Amino acid sequence: MRLLITWLINTAALFGVTFVMQSVQVDTFGTALIAALILGLVNTLIRPVLVLLTLPVTLLTLGLFIFVINGLLFWAVASLIGGFQVAGFWSAVGGALVYSIISWALSALILKK
Repeated sequence: MRLLITWLINTAALFGVTFVMQSVQVDTFGTALIAALILGLVNTLIRPVLVLLTLPVTLLTLGLFIFVINGLLFWAVASLIGGFQVAGFWSAVGGALVYSIISWALSALILKK
């Protein structure tokens, strides 16, 4: 049940990004559900490998390279799914940051321990 609620929270966060940033667009609720699912899978499976492989660069930039990784993954998911558009790389970095903040805030409000 908690997994389903987290998925819906991430879907709502993705819709929230579209209201904050004009350069990120999601067409329908179904598209947002699929995009949130794929973003979750990518962040669970691919992101740790990329973080490990880019650890020297991340250490040199004092952790700021993580924003680049998050933006690239956000942009990659947007390019895979029709109906989910991101204008460019910097829009993807900003979108990933806003997505994380909204998702964190909604999770803190809804998923109390």
